[in-house]
Amino acid sequence: MHRRSLLTAAAGAVTLGAASQSPARAQSPGPAPARPLSTFNVISDIQGDLGDFAVALRDIRATAPHGAGLAVAGDITPRGYDFEYAAVREVLGRSPQPREIAWAIGNHEFYVPKYADPETLSLSTWPNGTTEDSLFRSFHRFAGRGTVYAETTFDGIPVLSLGTERYMHYHDTRLWDEVWLSEAQLRWLDERLRHWAGRRRPVMVITHHPLPDTVSGSRNKLYLNDYLQAEALLGLLGRHRDVFLFSGHTHWNLALSDWYVRRVVPGTANLDGFSVVNTGAVQTGFADNGQGGESPVPGTFNQGLQVEVYRDRVVIRARDFAAGTWLKQVSVPLATSL
Repeated sequence: MHRRSLLTAAAGAVTLGAASQSPARAQSPGPAPARPLSTFNVISDIQGDLGDFAVALRDIRATAPHGAGLAVAGDITPRGYDFEYAAVREVLGRSPQPREIAWAIGNHEFYVPKYADPETLSLSTWPNGTTEDSLFRSFHRFAGRGTVYAETTFDGIPVLSLGTERYMHYHDTRLWDEVWLSEAQLRWLDERLRHWAGRRRPVMVITHHPLPDTVSGSRNKLYLNDYLQAEALLGLLGRHRDVFLFSGHTHWNLALSDWYVRRVVPGTANLDGFSVVNTGAVQTGFADNGQGGESPVPGTFNQGLQVEVYRDRVVIRARDFAAGTWLKQVSVPLATSL
């Protein structure tokens, strides 16, 4: 089980800064500030931390009361049991409801076969009578669709969910959580990216695992080989300047400098690259341990993103839901204005 090829931040392509307000100063009236065309939020890695999930939902409603939706970049449950999915639905039912939700599947959705029963971890008897198909059926029922990959729109802004179509340990005992993408999913992604590029729309892509040599944690040896078709996926995404890829899985802090990067893919003729953003995590933070691995971060950890899409730019703000504070923000100019 494993957790890099060119990375740049194009000069002048983005503006970074703390998400705080400047002191008020007397000035002549100007035009009213532009309203975003769409505001939505992105979280990941709930993993059974339903208390922090509820806190995040309340904070999202307070900071984005007219938000268009919520994207969840995988690890919805701790193990993938139906009753765990039901518990997530229960929290949603008694919390401020997002208008739309885009779900992506994560590796924790495939952990039922590690257990003889919900209370008994039993790796020696894996898969403990659990079939691979049953794991996908549970996710499909919860997400309300028949495929892992899907398209949602938040106020007209496309959101594409990607995910593995195999839990690899069923197919190769040397592998566990690696992501396998079918040719059908890759063709679908290529078609949707071309479709929306033709309509001059930025595309938001959510996927659980980080792509190599991108955001925080993706150069740690735990995450170097997460995608079995990494080059194919990078080749598709790398053609489009106005693609924004949101990934979770690492639980690394959004306060880190590489929470947002531009990833340039050689051979795509796009020298500006595309945007890649870490989503933080709802459940437990992790940090590099200095030995190629990681250690849990003590204290409360509950982070996510707010995304505002304007005609000429996309503003992404990192949020600490527990503290109720903004951590930082980035403003990314769009190659083609809406």
